[in-house]
Amino acid sequence: MDAVAEDPPSKTADGITEGSHQGFEVGQRVQSIDKGPNKIGTIKYIGPVEGYQGIWAGVDWDDGDGRHNGTVNGVLYFDADGEKSASFVRLHSLSKGVTFLEALFRRYRGNTTKEEQDEMYVLSASQKRVAIEHVGVNKMQEKLMHLENLFHVSLEYAGVSEPGPVHEIHGILPKLEELDLRGNLLPDWQAVGLICEELPALQFLDLSYSRIRISSDSLPIFYNLRTLVLNNCGITWKQVERLKKSLPVLEELHLVGNRLRTIEDVRLSDNPISNPTKGGALRYILIARLSKITMLNGSEVKQRERKDSEIRYVRFVMTTMQGKSQEEIARKHPRFAELKSQHDIPDESWPVGVTGPQKMAAGLLSITLTCVGASAGEKAPITKKLPATTTVGKLKLLCQGFFKLTPMKQRLFLQEQDSPIPTPLNDDMETLGDLGIGASVGNILVDEVENC
Repeated sequence: MDAVAEDPPSKTADGITEGSHQGFEVGQRVQSIDKGPNKIGTIKYIGPVEGYQGIWAGVDWDDGDGRHNGTVNGVLYFDADGEKSASFVRLHSLSKGVTFLEALFRRYRGNTTKEEQDEMYVLSASQKRVAIEHVGVNKMQEKLMHLENLFHVSLEYAGVSEPGPVHEIHGILPKLEELDLRGNLLPDWQAVGLICEELPALQFLDLSYSRIRISSDSLPIFYNLRTLVLNNCGITWKQVERLKKSLPVLEELHLVGNRLRTIEDVRLSDNPISNPTKGGALRYILIARLSKITMLNGSEVKQRERKDSEIRYVRFVMTTMQGKSQEEIARKHPRFAELKSQHDIPDESWPVGVTGPQKMAAGLLSITLTCVGASAGEKAPITKKLPATTTVGKLKLLCQGFFKLTPMKQRLFLQEQDSPIPTPLNDDMETLGDLGIGASVGNILVDEVENC
């Protein structure tokens, strides 16, 4: 058996000798003393190992760099996350961590050791060591002694495993707005809450590279937290869902490198991302870009709507990205090429070599306007060439001249081929390009609003 923290132990002929657990327990988060603070894992087994002396800790390392999967010499001691993410180490080679305030004082009030000072030198021309003088070090250390004036604290990989005396935190960091706790040992969301409840000004919290349990029990509420970073924390969508009541004013949630699988139900109501008047995306764009969703804002996404949305999205990209490189299109619209091929949509670009007025004419959209309003009487459809930047509001002004209906009395609909239900055009700021109308033809129905 190989060990991370020390050489393999010698086998014993007299059996296994049990030792003290030294305050460690299964499920505890730990750091490796020998490998440094960035080597973090979870204890999944404490006890004897067949053929080796003493008590061992089976640790599943976050970075996946171990020796085995919890099985040694054919004996399963625990299940590790990876095939080689675990190893057995002696308990004395592990650190249980420190309290929040202990880490804070070590990081911000700790003095440089003699050994560290001895390592800070340069070689002179005669190859003699010359100590480095850090200009302003004393002034900086004096400033850091006044923790009550800090707005930002960084305790990444500082071994924070528990809040400690929480009643002291507020008096020490009353103005703290940003807290970096990446790569620490806090066990669960309750422990995080005990710290943050004492930091009323806190708006930014980074817990990346942690393994924090988010249970279904009542969770603390973060009333002022605006940004939460949970990158590479191994969390799932179910755990993210549990957090929603804890974060009433959250604006940014970072979830890079987690165990997030297919999204099927997305609810974005009352959010700028789904509000076109605030720079958000239209429903059909969200459906096209989120390939697996079956529900959007509580409304089922049926197969017919998905197909129509994806076709409109491809046309939207082709209209708004004309003249752009394939690389730029792929970067801004990753699903474009896939959907264009899937729905067999031909190119609708400007002819090669066409410039000036001919190029402008080739880029116009062919729009057929059909009036179905009762008071307008029977009028033949009108087909016009319009630029993709034409808004719904501008279209209503044109219809006023064609069908003698004031914009206030108009209600426009987009009639798509093979779609039984036309799409209402309720946003006057939408453009024809936004609607995903292709360069070939677009059919707009002009209806009359009753009692207006």
